Order: sequence, then C-alpha cells, then structure tokens
Amino acid sequence: MYDAYAHNRIERREFLDKLSLYAVGGITVASLLSFVSPDYKIIQVQPTDPRLKSDYINYDSPKGGGSIKGLLSKSADAKGKLPGVIVVHENRGLNPYVEDVGRRTALAGFISLAPDALTPLGGYPGNDDDGRALQSKRDRNEMLEDFIAAYNHLKAHPDCTGKVGVVGFCFGGWICNMMAVRIPSLSASVPFYGGQPAAEDVPKIKAPLLLHFAGLDTRVNEGWPAYDKLLTENNIEHTGYIYPEVNHGFHNDTTPRYDKPAAELAWQRTIDFFNKKLA
Repeated sequence: MYDAYAHNRIERREFLDKLSLYAVGGITVASLLSFVSPDYKIIQVQPTDPRLKSDYINYDSPKGGGSIKGLLSKSADAKGKLPGVIVVHENRGLNPYVEDVGRRTALAGFISLAPDALTPLGGYPGNDDDGRALQSKRDRNEMLEDFIAAYNHLKAHPDCTGKVGVVGFCFGGWICNMMAVRIPSLSASVPFYGGQPAAEDVPKIKAPLLLHFAGLDTRVNEGWPAYDKLLTENNIEHTGYIYPEVNHGFHNDTTPRYDKPAAELAWQRTIDFFNKKLA
C-alpha cells in the first residue's frame, strides 16, 4: 500500500482508509503512518561533517526549469580534480536522504552534484507528501533536461576531471537510464529500481550500466528481461542484480523498506563500478 501511495497510484485519503484496517488494539492510524513514513533523523553523513565541503549551488538548465538548485559536495582534503557523479532523487524532490547519498558519494572520492528538480516550484518543501504533489506538476522530460544540464555543469566544473557518472533511485533510476540514452559521453550509469527506456532508444546507449532491482518489486522488474535482452543484442556493457526478498526502495535507510545487507552490497558495487569507469 505504501509503495502505491508513494508512487501516486492511490490518493492519501484512500491510503489512510486502507491503513485504518490495520489499526487494531492500541495501534492507531497515526502510529502506523509514523512507522511507514521517512525518518529523516537517520543521516549517515551530517551536513556539517568536517571531512566535506558541501554547499548549495545553482546552475542553468535552459531546456528545463531554468536556474536549478543542487547540493555540490567533495572531500575537504581533495587534491586535484575528481571524477563526478550526479545523484538523482526519487519522485519527491531533493529530500534529506538523497542529500545524504550525495555526501556519501563525495566521501567515497568523487565530486557529487544532487539537483532538486522541484526548484522551479520553490524546491523540496520539507516533507515527502508535499514533495510528491509538487513533482507531479512538472513534466518528467523537462526534469530530464535539468539532470542533463547538471551533467554538463559538473563535467565542465574546474574541480572535475570531466569523467561523470550518474546514480538515481526510482524516478531517478529512470533518469539514469534516459541520461544513458541522451548523453553519448556519459561515463557510467547506475539506476536503482528504475523504469526502462523505450525499446527504440536502447541502441543509443553508450555508457556502461550497473542496474539494481528489488526482488519483490514486480512493477519495475517486469520490464527488465526485455531491457536486458535489448542491451545484450546491442552489445551494450551492462550488469544487473536482483536482490531477493527486498522491496522497492530498499536502499533508502529512512524508511521501513530499507534492507541493510542489500543496500550495503548494492552501494559497494556502485562505488566499485564508479571507481572503475570514472578513473
């Protein structure tokens, strides 16, 4: 039910009505809602971590939303130029979880840029419910242009080597796939449980792909076999992993869908992949 609600397939009122069926004994709807909602007190790398230089910037997205805000992060003691990674949020804007992923990426040895596609509507509003509502008002192809512009900005950044990859989650996973379609010079793409591009677009992909899927995520996974086949037929370098018995969103450590062993394994594979492809 939460997955359907989080992806705008059921309205909040319907979600709460369904949730009330499980409110028995001393368990209230409010307590159930609190359990399934993100807990943003869970942060792995604090914004003030002295190991990092992490600041908000704005960059130009002329084909998208105009001036876009993003979190730019790198190691405080970095020497010379660093390979870059774009970090793409889910369908609710640049929330604390995705900012945290941006900082984790920086601590792993990259310069990261985590844009907020909600910038034209005022930015991430401080909670995911309102964030989802805002993001539904933007065209996803226009938001894709915002992340392509982020790639161009980071590639040209004086602290970047010019080798840039992308990692994204859910909506951000679809963006990763589409950036691979649209950007021939993209050095690596890592979609987490992301929707697939149209079949006719697959031959355009030049970037190596590392794809992560949740075993219980039938909605996204149903498109993987055909995508895998097309990637193979077109000799596109790719590796896909399906993590058994975990839910869509398993990397997000602020929600009950988080699965620590799967998330840590997928993230280590991601960093190893970037170290290899962005060198």
